[in-house]
Amino acid sequence: MEMRAAAVQLNSTADKARNLEVAERLVRSAARDGAALVVLPEKWNLLGDPATLLEGAEPLDGPTIDAARSWARELGIHLVAGSIAERVAGREKPFNTSTLIGPGGELEATYRKIHMFDVDVGGVAYRESAHEDPGDEPVTASLVGGLEGITLGMTVCYDLRFPELYRILAVRGATVITVPSAFTLDTGRDHWEVLLRARAIENQAFVVAANQIGEAPPHYRSYGRSMIVDPWGLVLGQAPDEECLITAELDLEAQGRIRATLPSLANRRPEAYRWPEAEELRV
Repeated sequence: MEMRAAAVQLNSTADKARNLEVAERLVRSAARDGAALVVLPEKWNLLGDPATLLEGAEPLDGPTIDAARSWARELGIHLVAGSIAERVAGREKPFNTSTLIGPGGELEATYRKIHMFDVDVGGVAYRESAHEDPGDEPVTASLVGGLEGITLGMTVCYDLRFPELYRILAVRGATVITVPSAFTLDTGRDHWEVLLRARAIENQAFVVAANQIGEAPPHYRSYGRSMIVDPWGLVLGQAPDEECLITAELDLEAQGRIRATLPSLANRRPEAYRWPEAEELRV
């Protein structure tokens, strides 16, 4: 069994209408190219400072996800609508939320980014937790519409640095893991490809990573180089430094052979693993 997948690379800004127009054009191009699964990047509908994100936050029945659902329904594809700032009634701060939309336009799964990007890189202090709430639940979902048997694991950007999350997704059956991102230029140059290939190899999973590219206010500089990686760690596709899309065939039968002949997932020994007690922690 094979499935064609696409990663859409955008240079999103604070202009929501423009972002949706470019996203729709590239999603349609991916579908014309035969992609059954299309992945958009993190904050694909709106990328800006915290005030802009808060003002532009939407519920999941808002216009952005409604538009994405209409594209998926019309094109008959699975669409991972990257992530958006999700407004939830009664909460002061939004979530950073990725959604899986099925080929009938149904909202099949919702993942709220667990790990907040609270770091200092490239002379810029990022403090996502100051203006976003974290999620607390890993999410997998079974694809439908002729793709039954394929389980999708959902992550967002900074999650890529936390292998325990990816292992949980793999143990829950994920064969394809999506990584909508706005990975920074400074970290991306050294870490992006290494981390994507590592997560693919150690979990023997396909990784479809759609990244932002270029500059966005007030200080965002995203690395781009969106990638599709196979379970052996081979890069099946890598985007150039522009708004574009990449596609690749995901060979699920080859994945099964890899998992059977190099059975690292099956050879796990969970009974031997023990998390350190509080007094043993060193970080």
